[in-house]
Amino acid sequence: MDKTTKGREIILLNISGADKSGLTASLTEVLAQYEVTILDIGQAVIHENLGLGILFEISAKADSSPILKDLLFKAHELGLKVKFTPIPEDRYEEWVSHQGKDRFIVTLLARKLSAHQLSLVTRAISDQGLNIDIISRLSGRISLNDKEGKTKSVVEFSVRGTPKDNEALKRAFIGISKETGVDIAFQVDSMFRRNRRLVCFDMDSTLIQAEVIDELARRAGKYDEVSAITEAAMRGELDFKESFEKRVSYLRGLDVSVMQEIAEQLPLTEGAERLFRTLKKFGYKTAILSGGFNYFGNHLKSKLGVDYVFANELEIVDGKLTGRHIGEVVDGAKKAEMLKLLAFKEDLHLEQVIAVGDGSNDLPMIQLAGLGIAFHAKPKVQASAKNSISEIGLDAILYLIGLRDREINA
Repeated sequence: MDKTTKGREIILLNISGADKSGLTASLTEVLAQYEVTILDIGQAVIHENLGLGILFEISAKADSSPILKDLLFKAHELGLKVKFTPIPEDRYEEWVSHQGKDRFIVTLLARKLSAHQLSLVTRAISDQGLNIDIISRLSGRISLNDKEGKTKSVVEFSVRGTPKDNEALKRAFIGISKETGVDIAFQVDSMFRRNRRLVCFDMDSTLIQAEVIDELARRAGKYDEVSAITEAAMRGELDFKESFEKRVSYLRGLDVSVMQEIAEQLPLTEGAERLFRTLKKFGYKTAILSGGFNYFGNHLKSKLGVDYVFANELEIVDGKLTGRHIGEVVDGAKKAEMLKLLAFKEDLHLEQVIAVGDGSNDLPMIQLAGLGIAFHAKPKVQASAKNSISEIGLDAILYLIGLRDREINA
């Protein structure tokens, strides 16, 4: 091999073959005998097959021939395939100069990932001039015999470069998601991404699979009237405060005991218990910021271990709802205000806050938070949010903060 003008050699060693304990140790012990400098190293194992790369420098005083000969012998002894690639020093320095470039995390979330989904996403990344450095599987291995259909397949890409057009990339991801049924999250890979500490949730149709005011209206015999207003409000077609007061007025005369019955039957969203259990385990603070009612928020606080609850209070007189509320209405602006106050109370930067919701009144807090997530949301909300989850449960949030199943389930 020709040496560089400075008399040193840079060599990329690629090893592949069946994985077993001690392979990396055996190969690096060969290199250690010659006191080479390790410039980069990476290893992955897929279905018990090893892929190992080592970039190393041989000083001008050493000869590469015996090193490569010993590596070939050791690889043959271990039943591995080996490849050597000389790297010119100017190419190496160019590669080093890429340090400090923008980095992003692209997360793919689905029940099962297909080659079609991966091809579309990776092509969209490539079209924007970005380069994928690392691909990691965050979810556990999927059994072929799964009967429940609740599997999760989550892959994370570490991407380097500056997108040519951020909005075009977002549109491409939204289109792929709609076409193929895969959620695609795109985040800046920063210190904040790895240090989120507060998660704020909408309640109705986010933490629970119900709109409580609709359930109350059902008991009051006013379901059709209230449900129509609720849907229009969530789509952003009606002012939230006005629609809220109109809906509450239909609840006049409802016995307060109905609230307890509904609270005990609230259906939690898939993944909610796993999510809160894990967030609590890792020391995250959680909050419910809801345009619903604090009676039900406090019920979930007790059930899930939520730290803060801010929601609306229904007026009760003589054991019956009056059709009015007490205090200021918690609308979209109020949710954003409370998110700011909680971040201040917990001494956090807004980039360390996650906000999750499904309706248009959640957009102010979703857009304010460092990681805003539209969860099984209306089209308008999905288009305006930084990220969206529509294919799997609430515990998908754990993957967006970089956790793996083995860490979650430990």
